[in-house]
Amino acid sequence: MAFYSKDVDPVFYGAGAKPGLEIWCIEKLRLVPVPKSPIGIFYSGSAYVVLSTSVLKCGPTQHDIHYWLGNDANEVDSALASDKALELDAALGSCAVQYREVQGQETEKFLSYFKPCIIPVEGVFTTQEGASNGDTYQVTLLTCKGDHVAHVKEVPFSRSSLNHNDVFILDTASKIFLFCGCNSSIQERAKALEVVQYIKENKHSGKCEVATIEDGKLVGDSDVGEFWSLFGGYAPIPRDSALGGPQQVDRPVTLFWISLQGKLSQIGSDSLEKDMLEKNKCYMLDCGAEVFVWMGRNTLITERKTSISAAEDFLRKQERSNGTHLTFLTEGLETSIFKSYFNSWPQTAETKLYDEGREKVAAIFKHQGYEVKELPEEDVQSYINCRGTLKVWRVNGHELSLLPASEQTKLYSGDCYIVQYTYPGTERDESLFYAWLGQGSVLEDRADAVFHMDAIVDSARGDPVMAQIAQNKEPLQFFLIFQTLIVYKGGISAGYKKFIAETGVDDDTYDEKKTALFRIQGTGPENMQAIQVDHVSSSLNSSYCYILQSGTSIFTWIGNLTSSKDHDLLDRMIELINPAWQPISVREGSEPDSFWSSLGGKTEYPREKEMKKFIEDPHLFKFTCTEGDFKVKEIYSFTQDDLTTEDVLVLDCHKEIYVWIGRHSTIKSKQEALNLGLKFLQTNILEEELFLEAPIYVVTEGHEPPFFTCFFEWDPSKANMHGNSFERKLATLKGKTSSGTAPSRNALKPRSRDATPDGLRSRSSSSNGWERSFSPASTISGSHLKFSDNYSISSPTPVARKLFTGSSPYQDSPVVEPSSPSTNENSHQIDANETSANSLIYPYQRLTVSSTEPVSGIDVTKREAYLSEEEFAEKIGMPKGAFYKLPKWRQNKLKMAVDLF
Repeated sequence: MAFYSKDVDPVFYGAGAKPGLEIWCIEKLRLVPVPKSPIGIFYSGSAYVVLSTSVLKCGPTQHDIHYWLGNDANEVDSALASDKALELDAALGSCAVQYREVQGQETEKFLSYFKPCIIPVEGVFTTQEGASNGDTYQVTLLTCKGDHVAHVKEVPFSRSSLNHNDVFILDTASKIFLFCGCNSSIQERAKALEVVQYIKENKHSGKCEVATIEDGKLVGDSDVGEFWSLFGGYAPIPRDSALGGPQQVDRPVTLFWISLQGKLSQIGSDSLEKDMLEKNKCYMLDCGAEVFVWMGRNTLITERKTSISAAEDFLRKQERSNGTHLTFLTEGLETSIFKSYFNSWPQTAETKLYDEGREKVAAIFKHQGYEVKELPEEDVQSYINCRGTLKVWRVNGHELSLLPASEQTKLYSGDCYIVQYTYPGTERDESLFYAWLGQGSVLEDRADAVFHMDAIVDSARGDPVMAQIAQNKEPLQFFLIFQTLIVYKGGISAGYKKFIAETGVDDDTYDEKKTALFRIQGTGPENMQAIQVDHVSSSLNSSYCYILQSGTSIFTWIGNLTSSKDHDLLDRMIELINPAWQPISVREGSEPDSFWSSLGGKTEYPREKEMKKFIEDPHLFKFTCTEGDFKVKEIYSFTQDDLTTEDVLVLDCHKEIYVWIGRHSTIKSKQEALNLGLKFLQTNILEEELFLEAPIYVVTEGHEPPFFTCFFEWDPSKANMHGNSFERKLATLKGKTSSGTAPSRNALKPRSRDATPDGLRSRSSSSNGWERSFSPASTISGSHLKFSDNYSISSPTPVARKLFTGSSPYQDSPVVEPSSPSTNENSHQIDANETSANSLIYPYQRLTVSSTEPVSGIDVTKREAYLSEEEFAEKIGMPKGAFYKLPKWRQNKLKMAVDLF
């Protein structure tokens, strides 16, 4: 909330105290509040200041400040709006990000505040009552662009304003016409219908007709004739020129220091480091389509005003387009887009402002005699019934072994498992499938686990949710459905045993006769786990309780920072693992020598309280792919209505992600969606600590589980509507219903076997028609990311090395993609003649995944194709022609053996 100060405009007193929008406008060189009733109406001759306040789920308040400049606003008002935005930021404690918005080129973040759009109006804003225009209704022609936010602009009421690419709204006194250019997208048409609805309700009091006009439709409809008569009769619309407007010029990313006098001095280009930014200075980062001004925390408000003016003058002198977005950042509030332009921006270098406040509160509690560990923890909440039916299969080579009920809560870290959980839903039983990949499991088992899960889910009824999860990164929902879980070291699958035999490494599979150390964790009887860890003292942590099994001696170790709840979990786990045990209870600091000798001696271990990180609010992204160029665009202020049926969306919840598949999207399998999720994790869009092993859920439209819908204000009727997004919006607008039970995504697929793992034990082509092809690394291309409104992954540079480095075996895990050899038209098999014609030849050392001098500009899914014939035969052991006749999974196995996959 803005506080009182002699340097703060009184109009800002109390600003930001409540969530929502607050808008002010410059009138006669002073700032006046804009009444709430016409919010969304902006006058092109005025300049505005807009404050968006939101309360995040983790508690703190977030502020964003925008100053909007109308195309006809004078320079004095525009400059004053810029100064007032900075003044408002200072009044809020310099904890807001500021954006310059230019009429017609607004950021999608700004437009997302105004549902469904903003309406620019000619003239100047005034607080005085205006004169009535009498009974004459002003006919207007608007162009409407955008799929998730609408860019609305008034154009001359003339036939020449129409084109084939856009959607137009003709607003007359008695009827609103929607003209859809033949090249416009379904999503744009649907969004334009929201604008039509807004105009109908706000300008016509809901009392007018609505007509839709298809581009090229000339006869057979009275609305068509009426529409063209308003333009003086029909005439063909000329074809649009191939060059669709000014082209964006690629510019090097350049960092400038801004002096106290407003002079710009270049200090770096392209390869930038965070250390270049000093706390007592201001800088400008020129990224071409967007420009940032970074203001050190120790700079004065006068320095910041000078820097902002310098940046605006820079854009003016360079004659940059109005589409160049200008953002102002205070140190510690850097956006993910800004950080992406720097090499390795430190994840924990700066504590966020609200984290500092939380630490001060914790210090106060300590000073008053309370321990931080006594502060209440987050509630553990399950959004589904956790008393359902659980089935667990172990992946054993190409077979699946169903575990008996008594063993299904005991997993091994060297194995992989498929988990099916069936629970009562609203109208029917629902199923949830997990592929759990053990930390020490082998590559073949991980691939088989995901392959089998995908095949099972594809054959199941009702489009169940499926998820790929890795050991130590399990989501809370996974633990809640197990309630009690024990994870042993080692493995008993054939794949793990074969790996032990071939490599000669020690088999650390749990044995009652061996020394074993278990960490006890959880929140209560419905969520508790015993995880076997390395039996060394460095595995201990004062925040946990442990069980140490050493021959006939059993110790329970109680950390100094544990609670009575933790002690209760420890007692329960002792009963579960072995009720016959008679443990010796040991408190931290009073351990006997025999305890330390069992752990190989006493060493240092973590002794500080593990504080749970507060989870940021989720972010929604739209994923698109055009000719191999993957782009991710964030959807701000998202609602359920943003789940458009033609799209594939990613909901990033920071600890886990959900890939949502619209019923009319181009994604044809959950496996494709899983691959997109892996690509998303690789890009690290939000510059957060989101690991490649983060859980990935795949959810289909109409079958969203409660633990997904909880992130929205959910209306079940919207999830079951028929038709594309335009047809749905049109039916709603005209008062018709198009809801009903939507058909399953795979309802039209032939069923040849029961949807259980028992019916899918063999995956050879001859038995079930499936052929394996590994993907996540093989399908990801592009290590340089472009950020603006779209996050683009475009340059075809090798990223598999970046994706799968480190000690965790899971990081080498592929995702498998079932495909039918006879029907898959998108197969990536390389024809032998095609490869022989490849003129690009590189040495083996530069083509490997782990190469220190990797080749750029190649297809990383076909590294072997760039080898010479001689080196190919030497490394692979056969000619190229013979290699490409092998099944895809066999090719990948051979490539992995020589570090080409």
